[in-house]
Amino acid sequence: MDAHRPASRATVSTSHSVGEGMYRHLDPHSGPMPLRASHCIIKALQEIPLSGAASSFQIHWRANRRRGRPRRTLRIALPAGCDLYGLGEHAGPLRRNGKRVTLWNADHYAYDDKTQSLYQSHPWVMGVRRDGSCFGILWDTPARSRAAVSDGTLIVHVEDAGFPVYTIEGDSPESVLTTLTHLIGRISLPPLWALGYHQSRYSYYPDTEVRRIADEMRLRRIPCDVIWLDIHYMNGNRSFTFDPERFPDPRSLISHLHDRSLRVVLMIDPGLKVDPEYHAYASGNEQGMFVSTSTGDEYHGQVWPGACAFPDFSQSRVREWWGSLYAPLIELGADGFWNDMNEPAIFDGPGRTMPEDNVHLADPELGGPTTHARLHNVYGTLMVRATREGVERLRPDSRPFILTRSGFLGTHRHAATWTGDNSSTWEHLGWSITMALNLGLSGQPLVGPDIGGFEGNASGKLFARWMGVGSLLPFCRAHTDVWTKEHEPWSWGPAVEATCRRAIMRRYRLLPYLYTLAHESADSGLPIVRPLFFADPTDPALRSADDSFLLGPSLLVRCAVTEDGPCLSPFPAGDWTRFDVIESADPELPELHLREGHILPAGPAMQHSGERTTDPLTLFIHHDQGGNASGSLYEDAGDGHEHARGEYRLTRFESTRGSDAIQVSMRITAGEWEQQPRTLRLVAFITGEPRTCEVRCDNARDQSWSIPLDRFS
Repeated sequence: MDAHRPASRATVSTSHSVGEGMYRHLDPHSGPMPLRASHCIIKALQEIPLSGAASSFQIHWRANRRRGRPRRTLRIALPAGCDLYGLGEHAGPLRRNGKRVTLWNADHYAYDDKTQSLYQSHPWVMGVRRDGSCFGILWDTPARSRAAVSDGTLIVHVEDAGFPVYTIEGDSPESVLTTLTHLIGRISLPPLWALGYHQSRYSYYPDTEVRRIADEMRLRRIPCDVIWLDIHYMNGNRSFTFDPERFPDPRSLISHLHDRSLRVVLMIDPGLKVDPEYHAYASGNEQGMFVSTSTGDEYHGQVWPGACAFPDFSQSRVREWWGSLYAPLIELGADGFWNDMNEPAIFDGPGRTMPEDNVHLADPELGGPTTHARLHNVYGTLMVRATREGVERLRPDSRPFILTRSGFLGTHRHAATWTGDNSSTWEHLGWSITMALNLGLSGQPLVGPDIGGFEGNASGKLFARWMGVGSLLPFCRAHTDVWTKEHEPWSWGPAVEATCRRAIMRRYRLLPYLYTLAHESADSGLPIVRPLFFADPTDPALRSADDSFLLGPSLLVRCAVTEDGPCLSPFPAGDWTRFDVIESADPELPELHLREGHILPAGPAMQHSGERTTDPLTLFIHHDQGGNASGSLYEDAGDGHEHARGEYRLTRFESTRGSDAIQVSMRITAGEWEQQPRTLRLVAFITGEPRTCEVRCDNARDQSWSIPLDRFS
């Protein structure tokens, strides 16, 4: 059909309720054809019941064809004066009003706010109306989309047909995200060590350099949980191998790291070198595991090892085979895996990826055989699904930790992510915040940047400032390019090293709170870091705050993201008292403010997440105007799956301030994990100043104390 054939008449689709506040709009031009399998929605489409209630949104669909493919244009009128967010991974301001993006996963080194396609695609927009109520719009297709959001309209051009659109209504951002993640799934609770600090470089090699970095971290008393090995550990860039000269004894190296209580994460790329002597390629070639060309030949594309073949992860048998390749690495003691280059990035391919007419023999549950044009945006998702499922089979008693560069809406079920190959600039420092926030608003709570920037050489001031911000985001890793100068915390001298140490120590003291937020995210789907407007969705002044964020409901983080300027964001309403969890003040670190009416749990200073138990447990208590405060703490073994069988405890803390005493109570509200005796260090803000006392708790599930004010010093 001619590419310039006139478009058909626009048609308004009908909608049906598929749950409280959630509606499904069907493609009116596709007739009775069955809906295709969804790659982001966890429930089978036929399992979502329809009812007669209609959405307040009208979706105008226009059908045509382009390059012989069906195409839909969606036009949706948006409420006047609303602020728009979401769209996943794109640089720039927090508000998406006026943004134009292309959802087509692409490797863009040193991207900026004008780059329309990045490594991930999230066909999702969230809006906040003038009155603080919220809505969400999801177009459920992995096909290439082009979206333009304005103050009054969302227009989406989609190279696909026969897909539904979901709209969600809620009275708050929390309610919309809870409904969204009910639809697309939620994270599994990560191992505690994954929330620690990660040190990485492209690359640490040979193995003596890895040992040196590990020993320096411990010698300099910089808290750390993980050392990462990038591509140079491999033999000729072949995934699932070790270079025999650079890394002659990987078992000994991993043992060296484990002896220092450091985990190791290994990079694995999807492209397997075309080499009949290479075990991974040979077994895949023999069994027909790779993507083919439109003529039926095994597709080869140039990546780091040279000519490579690419697994067809749309087949369950291929995913199972891929997962089995991790067995030798797990037997050596590798703790986690990093799936990179999985857009897929291909140096000599059109648009630096696969040809769109390549063929995937997808399983029926994923829609059956199709072209790469259909599955491109979910290639990375299917890869990390294969990786996670394989690691779970091979190491069933541990929680997997997988990091991915490429993703789609719903990839958070399988892996954490980071914001890709950013640059060592002040602009990118600021975008670290807004990108993490919008990914959280798109369902991905486990996210962070390359601290210090990947491309280019950071100054000491930029690196220190970035460490202060990055240490308060959910995924915390410093990483830099092979061509840059050293970017370790000590690389700029004692002053920067001291700031980095304080920043990372802050994170470790906040681990009990961070872990509680991760549990909350796994349970409710709420992001770990949240925009300021979560504190008051009715306040328009908070809607475009780019240099501050909320860490959970209790903690306000105010950041200075320009070289000389202060934080510019306004404060939400209420009393937010400034405090810190470390003793040494540092002007390069973000300000922390505790919300009135909240209790924040913090742990002792540690060099790694497993160094000691949370004893003493510090409770920072900021009573509201009525003299009340409350908070929660989630605890379990930190790894394994016993928590799914009740081996955890969720503790509720409450406090009331009277004229001469402060009442504090704690009660285990869920879980069978018994309370352990420990010291509670209570830090209450009395007349604005932190005052401290200690009490001792026993193993009872319900305990309370009445502490005279004069005991607080």
